[in-house]
Amino acid sequence: MGDAGTGEFEYSNLSGRPPGRFIGAAGLVFRGIRRVQRQVEPYAREWGQHNRAALSASGPLWVALGDSMAQGIGASVPWRGWVGQLALSIPQYRLVNLSISGGLVADVLDRQLPAMEALGVVPDLVTCLIGSNDLMNPRHRPGTGDRMYELLARLPVGTVVGNQPGTFDAALEVNALIDDAVARRGLVLAELRDPRTRHWRGKLSADRFHPNDRGYAGIAAVFAEALDRR
Repeated sequence: MGDAGTGEFEYSNLSGRPPGRFIGAAGLVFRGIRRVQRQVEPYAREWGQHNRAALSASGPLWVALGDSMAQGIGASVPWRGWVGQLALSIPQYRLVNLSISGGLVADVLDRQLPAMEALGVVPDLVTCLIGSNDLMNPRHRPGTGDRMYELLARLPVGTVVGNQPGTFDAALEVNALIDDAVARRGLVLAELRDPRTRHWRGKLSADRFHPNDRGYAGIAAVFAEALDRR
């Protein structure tokens, strides 16, 4: 993976997978979906460049784990996603964003956590928001609870974890696991069952799925409040 300390960090913020069948088909019809999907590669490249620069700098280290929302897909620029907006309020941290668009819980387990461990530095802050892609895709939904349980057991104490705003059964199962891990392991909850992150009128991007700048601002605010409690 390269020597993180010299800035030669070779981690890729791309999943290496093609878009899902639904996204691929819908993108042929809907211009907004195509427009947002065109952000995936340039946003990943920008985060990769930023990560290498951050690892060459000094100061407290923040590692962000997650999916396209941590990449800022749907925002006007990568730094208007929730991770980028939160970074503006905590400039003392150098940020390494290991998220990938289309990310699943398995990607955090198999790629992002090992990459974080390979940095050779214990992060001062870890944030994690993952699971929506698992829950929304029937192909990935089976076993999501087991994978989330493993992830919550491996996250460092003090990690700020976002839950799921949905109220369907699979989301409630994931949220119960998160609530239990917060109580037992000293994780910190970013409570996304909040009006700012459950009501999306005027807060969605052109694909009607990812947040826009305003929608991401709500998520960033919830994580900022969790950091204050931490």
